[in-house]
Formats: sequence, structure tokens, C-alpha cells
Amino acid sequence: MSSDNSLAAPVPVHIERPATGGAVGRMPDGRVVFVRHTLPGEFVNVRVTETTASFSRGDAVEVLEASPERVKAPCNFAYPGGCGGCDLQHASKTAQYDWKKALVTEHLKRIAGIDYDVTITAPEGSGEGSRTRLRCSVNEDGQLCLHLSRSHELIAIDACWIANSKFAPAFQTSWDGAEEVELRAIGDGEPFAVSRRETHRGTIYEITSLHGEPLEPSTQSRVEVQGHYFSVGPRAFWQSHQDAPQMLLSKVLEFADVKTGDHVVDLFSGVGLFAVPLAKAVGPTGKVTAVESSAYAVRDARQNGDGLRHLKVKEWAVTPRSINDSVAPGDVVVLDPPRSGLAKGVVDALVRREPRRLVYVSCDAATFARDLKLLLAGGYELKKLEAFDLFPMTEHVELVALLDKSI
Repeated sequence: MSSDNSLAAPVPVHIERPATGGAVGRMPDGRVVFVRHTLPGEFVNVRVTETTASFSRGDAVEVLEASPERVKAPCNFAYPGGCGGCDLQHASKTAQYDWKKALVTEHLKRIAGIDYDVTITAPEGSGEGSRTRLRCSVNEDGQLCLHLSRSHELIAIDACWIANSKFAPAFQTSWDGAEEVELRAIGDGEPFAVSRRETHRGTIYEITSLHGEPLEPSTQSRVEVQGHYFSVGPRAFWQSHQDAPQMLLSKVLEFADVKTGDHVVDLFSGVGLFAVPLAKAVGPTGKVTAVESSAYAVRDARQNGDGLRHLKVKEWAVTPRSINDSVAPGDVVVLDPPRSGLAKGVVDALVRREPRRLVYVSCDAATFARDLKLLLAGGYELKKLEAFDLFPMTEHVELVALLDKSI
């Protein structure tokens, strides 16, 4: 791989279609190039930034013929060579939805071998200020930074359009000595920061105000979702979009369709966003087993499920063994894995245990399609699939799928 092309003269390229990591075009010599900051149908000058044996990557540095769906990026850091976070700021809402739908449809067809008419459901609003968590690197001057696309290089920022406006003081604070800072504005309490520092004693995490003032290590976020209350510790995962918990919980409960007395297993259960409401739905004659590898999230889940004796939270990784120990024939299984999807052997273990229903929540269409292919081969049928635009201004979506055991 080569990445010394940034000073080469831009080349004209016709853009054909959306793709992961940039729209697809062809260089004058026929080579495929993935181009950021452009839209299908456009004619642009591309500065190549990376070359491999089979394709190139680049930025559209000049638009010669613009798409009617092109808009002015609302963020001052969204430009070629700028922040690599939001890759569709130049696209209208319609163009963003078309892009996301095209990628999900392509992954399902190419990887899972199925045709599915995907629809995109979006929260209200433009997406401005919708992100409740923002992880930043810190440069040698103590400034909060984000990364350039596919790079370790940093760009200092004094605001983030997509992030909660309450984060503003953090951009004026010096974080000298920190390697990374995560800003959190989850729920109704005061926002705070979690900084990571590397010292001779090892890695140290500090909880501070957005001005850098130390806070109690026991600081937690408190958030209400559909009448359920969750404590979220500073090291535990929580969905980043402000509307994601409500939208995903509604869909998971709808798809799971549990009844009193049902047995449910919630894999990658986090702090209990799904497990706690599911436990309330199945009642004391039912059973919910939550499986989570993060000790921080397990602690929070046990606190959030306090009083629900039929909810058992296990500090386990999701592996074939933990599947064998937690899932029984006829169970309902909810799973919300990380972007990498299910580990090797997990799908086979699920198939062998024969739960009657799976509700699969995914933030990556490609790994979902990979796992879906195995589940379909294992005797499950895709009944429903919905995509949610919970990563506005990017190509990413959140998927929720319903799969039932074939009769």
C-alpha cells in the first residue's frame, strides 16, 4: 500500500455509485477509486491519497459537475483533508438516505445472498447536537482533536456540529497530558469528561467536569427511556445518538413480542437497556439472562435491574460456551454485538441451541449480512428488517432484524 500521492496532480473522475468509504469512480487508466466528499453522478477532480494493488482512495478537491443533492456542509471541519468523522455532510437528507439504503441492500445481496427492500427510519431534526458521547484525541498543545480520514493525523477542533452543544466548554479547556478524552452528556444531568492518561503506573482514567475539574469517581449518568431508569457509569457503553435508546428499545420489544413466562437471553446486554424492560415484560414467572463481558456495564446492569429477581446478569464473554450455558430451545434471544459482529463459532452454537426467535441489533451492515447468511443456512428465516439513521451525516446505520426458527 502506498499513501504518498497527496501531492500528485488531481485527476478528473466520473462518480458512479455509493460504496463503503466513499463513492466509486474510475481513474483515467480504469483503476477503481473510492472518493470521499462526492456524490453519485458528479464529475470531480480527485486527489489520490492512497493506492493499493487493486484500487485507490482519494478526496474530491474540486466539483466540476455537481449533483442536485449536493449541499453546503454545515460543519467547518468537513472538507477534503479535514475531519474524517462525518463523511456525508455535503449530501442532502434524501441523498444520505439513498446512500445508506444502497449500502445495506448491496451487503445483503453480495454477502447474504438475499434481496430485501430496506427502508430508513430517521429521528426528527437535522442531527445537529444529537450525539451524547464524543471521543477525542488530544494533541501536544492539549487541544481536543479528531482524526483525519483513515489516518493517525489529528485535527484540532473548537466545536463539533454533530455533538451535544453542552460540550462547548470542553473545547476551550486544556487537556494537557491526556491521550484521549470522552465527553458525555447522557440523560439530564451535568455533562462530564472521562480522560485517559498513560503514566509510569499504567493507564489512569479520570472523571472531570468539562473544565477539567476532578469529579467523584462514582459519577454516573442517569437517563430515562420509556419509563425505565438507567444508571450509566463513565466506563460503560451507551448509544451515542440521543434518540437511539428509545427507538431501538421500541423496535426490540416489538420484534421480541415476549409474553408472561417467556425465557429471554440478552447477549451483549450492556447496562440493561433491553434486559430490564424485557424482564418486566416476562414477569416473575419468566426469566431473563443478560450476558455481558464488561465489568463496568455488568455492575450498572445489576443496579438497573435491582428488584427483578428473575433477571440474572452474567459477566461472560459471548462465546460458544456461554451460548451453551445460557440459551435453551424455545428461548427468545436478543443480541447487540459490536461492529465486528459475532465471534467465530457463536452462530453455530446459537443454531444448535434452537431458540425460537432472534432479534439482532447491528451497527454494521456488512458483518450483519455475514452472520445473517449463517443463520439462514442454520434454519432461521428473516421476517423483518428495519434500518435506523442514528449516525447522521455518515454512511452508517443501525439495523434491527427479526429472525424466527423455520418450521
